[in-house]
Amino acid sequence: MRAAAAAIPGQAAFYTVTAGTDWVVPGGVASICCLCVGGGGGGGGTNGSSARGGGGGGALAFSNNISVTPGETLVVVVGGGGAGGANGANGNEGGQSGLKRDGTFLVKAQQGFGGTDSSGGTGGTAVNSTGDTKYSGGSGNGIDPNVGLGGGGAAGYSGNGGTGGHSGDNNGTAGSGGGGAGGYAGNSTTNGGGGGGGVGVLGEGSSGSVGGSIGQGGGGGSGGNNGTNSGTDAGAGGGTYGGGGGSANDDGTVGGNGAPGAVRIIWGTGRSFPSTNTGDV
Repeated sequence: MRAAAAAIPGQAAFYTVTAGTDWVVPGGVASICCLCVGGGGGGGGTNGSSARGGGGGGALAFSNNISVTPGETLVVVVGGGGAGGANGANGNEGGQSGLKRDGTFLVKAQQGFGGTDSSGGTGGTAVNSTGDTKYSGGSGNGIDPNVGLGGGGAAGYSGNGGTGGHSGDNNGTAGSGGGGAGGYAGNSTTNGGGGGGGVGVLGEGSSGSVGGSIGQGGGGGSGGNNGTNSGTDAGAGGGTYGGGGGSANDDGTVGGNGAPGAVRIIWGTGRSFPSTNTGDV
């Protein structure tokens, strides 16, 4: 009897926010690998006297060698980024991203949470994610009530995202394991906080590094986008995918939006996350 032919390498990538999109397994495909990044949390707004915290970065999770049946239907969920808070409101949480079979998550990356009046938003956690490998997003900063505070970076493939910065002595931390860096703090007169860096979905690469200027976004990890810079009182947005938004400073109003998440599925002989033939094929 002739052996079954190996599946031709392929991929399916999902970057549009959705509560559930059907994906049909292609013919000849019996095993897949799936990567998920949760949406980042939004930075807090200000009431004109004190700022809220930066938003947390989304978690990252992946699983390899997931057994599937050609023609079966799986459901993809892509979490949105949380909106920044306005007029003294807290930032909003992002949305979780994942891949489901019959209502059960095979892989799931938890969302980052919004900055509040008492703390930075928590990054999406590994413990509340699902997969063979999972890491946490960086938390937004919530220490100084008089300046814009940096958003947390998205999680990496083998390490956590960087935490957002506050004024003076701590301006965020670098990402690890290919994760995004936390955003740089703003100040009380000209800048909101910088957004946290996002993470790319084509496999593990370099980790994001911290910027060196007031209100600067954190560097994106593994080819993800940097968080945006804040040149105004408002907070800056997180970098795709999964970066947390920076908070407004005490003269501003609106926190930065968190970045949406993503889901990527790959298949074919000799392909697996974090970095084995994970390119755009």
